[in-house]
Amino acid sequence: MNKPKMTTEKGVPSNSRVLMLLGQLERLNREAMLADAEIGRQITAKILHLIQTQEKTRKEIMSKGSSGMEVILATLENTQDLQTILNILYILNELLTVGGGRRVGVFVSKGGTGILLQLVLSGSKESLPSEELMLQLHSLLAKVGPKDRKFGVKARLNGALNVTVNLLKQNLQNHKLLLPCLQVLRVYSSNSVNAVSLGKNGVLELMFKIIGPYSKKNTSLLKVSLDTLGALLKSKTNARRAVDRAHVPVLLYIYQDWHRNDTRHRHMLIRKGVLGCLKNITNIKLGRKAFIDADGMRILYNTSTECLPVRTLDPLINTSSLIMRKCFPKNRLPLPTIKSVFHHQLPHVPAGGPVAQLYNQPLGVDDVVDESDDNDDVETENDTENEEEDKDHHARNDDIETDINKLRPKETNSRPFEELKIYERFFLELSEDFQRFNFDNPKSGVTATPAAPKSQRPIIVPTAQALPPKYPTAAPLQEECHLAKGEQPHPEASPLAPAPTPAPVHTLDTINITKDHDGCCDHSQVRPQPGLEQELVQGMERVALEGTGPQGGAGGGGVNRHYRQPPLLAGGVAAQQGGGAEETLAEEWAEEEGGEGAVLEVPDTALLLPLHDPDLYVEMVKSTRSVPQYSEVAYPDYFGHVAPTFREHILERVYGVQSPLPPYRTKIFQDIERLIHPNDILDKVVYDLDIQSCPVIDDGESLKFNSQFESGNLRKAIQARKFEYDLVLNSDINSNHYHQWFYFEVSGMRVGAPYRFNIINCEKSNSQFNYGMQVLMYSVQEAISGRPRWVRTGTDICYYKNHFSRSSIAAGGQKGKSYYTMTFSMTFNHKDDVCYFAYHYPYTYSTLKMHLQKLEALRTPQIYMRQDILCETLGGNSCPLLTITAMPESTSNDQICQFRNRPLVFLSSRVHPGETNASWVMKGTLEFLMGSSPLAHSLREAYIFKIVPMLNPDGVVNGNHRCSLSGEDLNRQWQSPSPELHPTIYHTKSLLQYLAAIQRAPLVFCDYHGHSRKKNVFMYGCSLKETVWQTNISATSCELHEDLGYRTLPKILSQTAPAFSMASCSFVVERSKEATARVVVWREIGVQRSYTMESTLCGCDQGKYKGLQIGTRELEEMGAQFCVALLRLKRLTSPLELRNHAHLLDVESDLIETRCKVSSSSPSTYVLEDEEHSFMEEVDYSAESGDEPDNDPDAADPHDNRLSDSESNNHRDSLT
Repeated sequence: MNKPKMTTEKGVPSNSRVLMLLGQLERLNREAMLADAEIGRQITAKILHLIQTQEKTRKEIMSKGSSGMEVILATLENTQDLQTILNILYILNELLTVGGGRRVGVFVSKGGTGILLQLVLSGSKESLPSEELMLQLHSLLAKVGPKDRKFGVKARLNGALNVTVNLLKQNLQNHKLLLPCLQVLRVYSSNSVNAVSLGKNGVLELMFKIIGPYSKKNTSLLKVSLDTLGALLKSKTNARRAVDRAHVPVLLYIYQDWHRNDTRHRHMLIRKGVLGCLKNITNIKLGRKAFIDADGMRILYNTSTECLPVRTLDPLINTSSLIMRKCFPKNRLPLPTIKSVFHHQLPHVPAGGPVAQLYNQPLGVDDVVDESDDNDDVETENDTENEEEDKDHHARNDDIETDINKLRPKETNSRPFEELKIYERFFLELSEDFQRFNFDNPKSGVTATPAAPKSQRPIIVPTAQALPPKYPTAAPLQEECHLAKGEQPHPEASPLAPAPTPAPVHTLDTINITKDHDGCCDHSQVRPQPGLEQELVQGMERVALEGTGPQGGAGGGGVNRHYRQPPLLAGGVAAQQGGGAEETLAEEWAEEEGGEGAVLEVPDTALLLPLHDPDLYVEMVKSTRSVPQYSEVAYPDYFGHVAPTFREHILERVYGVQSPLPPYRTKIFQDIERLIHPNDILDKVVYDLDIQSCPVIDDGESLKFNSQFESGNLRKAIQARKFEYDLVLNSDINSNHYHQWFYFEVSGMRVGAPYRFNIINCEKSNSQFNYGMQVLMYSVQEAISGRPRWVRTGTDICYYKNHFSRSSIAAGGQKGKSYYTMTFSMTFNHKDDVCYFAYHYPYTYSTLKMHLQKLEALRTPQIYMRQDILCETLGGNSCPLLTITAMPESTSNDQICQFRNRPLVFLSSRVHPGETNASWVMKGTLEFLMGSSPLAHSLREAYIFKIVPMLNPDGVVNGNHRCSLSGEDLNRQWQSPSPELHPTIYHTKSLLQYLAAIQRAPLVFCDYHGHSRKKNVFMYGCSLKETVWQTNISATSCELHEDLGYRTLPKILSQTAPAFSMASCSFVVERSKEATARVVVWREIGVQRSYTMESTLCGCDQGKYKGLQIGTRELEEMGAQFCVALLRLKRLTSPLELRNHAHLLDVESDLIETRCKVSSSSPSTYVLEDEEHSFMEEVDYSAESGDEPDNDPDAADPHDNRLSDSESNNHRDSLT
């Protein structure tokens, strides 16, 4: 070792006594005079005395720039005198006891750890090792070890590991020496190799000799022993050894004994130490089995229940709940198969991917219970929201695209123009001359949209031949807008199109209610009983669409009675359109008690819902195709939804239910009760779609469930207790996973009963249900009383991992995954009500068709609107394509030229069926575009809008959450879509490719989505620079050249839209998103402003709506605000000579001085108001939880904006 030269820090007096002594010690080292042991002893003794009596002495030695520590360590290394060594060890103990980690860090950096370990080894070789020496050495090592990252390796290579173990074995009764040895062993054991080695040397058995039942003696020793044992048991090898030697029952006995005797809770750390050992043992399958066999579930459940009243014992309860959750026996879902209960035969099976794997699986192997030890359900007590975000941040960094070539837009078109010319038919506005339009009398030409030539027909993908013969052919929409009034479609327009067959003729007289009496297979009509409640209990089930028959009669089987009245809505109760909901209805029903059926007055919501028509909705349903061939209409879709006028606040997290972590302990304990008291569980199936002939099992005592209507999703309902039901969701068709969307009906409830519903096969690892989101409920009783609306409801809501094992087949090859439970409690207010529950506000395909027809009826002579059928889906449903702009003022060349050369804006929505909020935002956009306000007129004059309002009609119709009938996520197919399997994506991309080929690429492309794990509304865009900034790519400035205009539209939205958060936006391109619409349109079509706009399913944590759950009013407002932002963008992107045009200046003035707002009297009508500020301050936002990188969609893009620190905020502002 180099001889250190004594230096002093500037400002420290050179005549300091301790520095003088250190100087003398340094000279002894340098002159090799340590052979004179007496001098060394005297000097070190004096230094020790000064340190013990004067605080400033310690500071002088450890001050920055002082070489005092080096001198002391050099002396320790070189001296052979025991007393001198002890003096120095005493000095080091004094120095390192105070001062925190900095002093220990200095000691480690000077090589102190190696010197101490060498002394341990040399001291053990003495014939009679000094006990005091070993005591002091291990005391120091216990302090130093945790700060030295290589401590375990050094000890093992040095040989000190075995010295400590032998010392421990020889001094089991010497508690003074035993304690520091255990402390050092605890640090040794943090190294996995050391832990295995110590286990082989019998250290586990030594630990069990030290720990024992309750005792007031040596509690510190016991605490350290348990910590050491816990560290050793993190090794799976040691955990197996503990199981083999039957240590699990011993630990449970010890825990019980301490719990029983520690009545004043003074030794909580000892009890927690025992639980820590159990937690590590149960990380392996053998440990979990041993825990169950030793009755561990009952022991921990009982002790935890007794601890609940004492808040300070929460750490014990939390650790116990973790162990019990982990050890709860893994079961498979109570289903015959995890594949969807419905099946749709594909035209062909893909060569690879999940769908191909699903088709190639042998029978009976689609769902297996996997209890592998390599699972990730070993949870930690600190598994918090922010830590999940940190984990996802690392995953996202790995996912960021690093290939600059892939980040540059492609310059060549991948398809020949001749192949794309077929799409010219969808862009008539680019060549329209309006010669047949009478501008002198515009009313004569506004009843029909611009006509297409007779020979042109919608593009239809040939999938109908794959449908079973029983499937009806979808009827076209009334007066399809791609044909002129009076024209008939040309039957030979597309040789690949299936021959159309006439749709069955339906009348409202054929719509009636069926009653399942004494089981689901008896359809006889029950005689009405007095009063509304009796009527509803007899049959308020659903609206049924019966097939046409003679005079509305039913054929075969039971008697189906039809009423020649308005449509029947509930058990023989007919719907009577009009007002009167506020009157006392009971008297009217009492008067009609003896009749065939009482009249149910449905509130007239025409003024509140101008785009809703119940009769028209029923007609739309008749032409909608579903795989299950639904014949029923859900009440909410029939009545419509009027947004409530009251605010719905985000719920506060409930202590013990949603916080603190580990979460949901109250619910976990209730689940554990099932295992401990199995006789209390009814386990009665009350609804099962796998029994398709008779899914509803009605015994008159349980709730009745139903999901057999458009967009419905509930596969099975099992009554667990009197008022508790386990619910299982259906997989997406041609898939074995994607469980999130639900929409089902409940009836037969009791007023005031505390019902609990558990959806047991959710898949995402976290949910906004844990952070204030509630489920949605629609009450028919409330609707017929004049309040037809979805409301947020439910208490004790939480989302947690359960004991149902996910098959690795369904989890993408990952083993050890579990499903999650979303549970909520509910008390019903009306007897015999019919209620509907949904994940989010439903918006069906038939609703879209109804809205489009109503919007077309609202068209004025100044609006150019055309509706084309882009293609036919796999299920035979049409995919509408809308064109909206302003009519030219005349047929002059200037007007026609301006009309044709307007920039295009391309919008799409609802590629993921479960993201219904996207459709509500699109509804707001469409209503604004078709509105009569000056801003709407200006917007139509500024752009041509091409809109695909529903990219995945089949998924929406059939209640899927994510996929189409192909079983694939359509937002992962944009790179190479198949015309047979992904027709809507194929043809939408073709439209964009055609525009690019004719040099008319859209100015803006935006795909509307919903986000399940973040709050607010925000955008994802694409930026070469911002992607590179997040990586270690070295690139020149010329390689990173790009226009910063991609930030303009989000920036405008952050200033105008209350729900929008710029801080949540991200413009980074990730590898996992390279096949999404946003990235493909950016790269291949060359659209710089290509976005995904995400709307929260929960609510907002900033701005005007902070603390509120989002509703349809706010979603529709967001759609309108997007339009308003496009107007401002128009001025910013116009040529300089046009920016000062009077028309655009007027628009800019309106945008600055006013805000677009939903009128409280008409939720769908937007008015201007001067109340709001023109600028919304940016608020930093952190995602509530990240998404799993392997399975997360672009709609659930987890990449939060990582340029959110102050420096990056300044840079971001400079971009705009």
